[in-house]
Amino acid sequence: MGNMNIEIERKFLLKSDQFKGEAHKKSRLKQGYLSKDPGRTVRIRITENQGLITIKGPSSADGKERLEWEKSIPLHDAMALMDLCLPEPLDKTRYWVNYQGFVFEVDEFHGKQQGLVIAEIELQSANQNFPKPEWLGDEVTGNPAYYNSQM
Repeated sequence: MGNMNIEIERKFLLKSDQFKGEAHKKSRLKQGYLSKDPGRTVRIRITENQGLITIKGPSSADGKERLEWEKSIPLHDAMALMDLCLPEPLDKTRYWVNYQGFVFEVDEFHGKQQGLVIAEIELQSANQNFPKPEWLGDEVTGNPAYYNSQM
């Protein structure tokens, strides 16, 4: 069975690459889209030796919440589905940073989006307070230009 939940997420640009020294883990990800319809994005992700399929519903008006369903799939299936994806799959390195009890996922993009770095934090509620590390920059939550599916 897949995992269905409401994802509550906020996104930020970064002021520096200081986060790299604070990361406890990093991984290279390849990500492609079978559908980029904002009402139902369907994403294939390959990380190291694992495949994932993720379906996301439409974002709330403020861009903070959306329905998400995700399931692990065999690597060979993910590779076959990646071949069916729309052009220009994303290539990025994801860093995980623990900061005062919160986990920031920081994506450093390669290829066409080289130079773009975005931090995301998943929260329990849309208005939950969380500590902001000094390297966190302007918030871009709800700005479609920073949705992976629109890149």
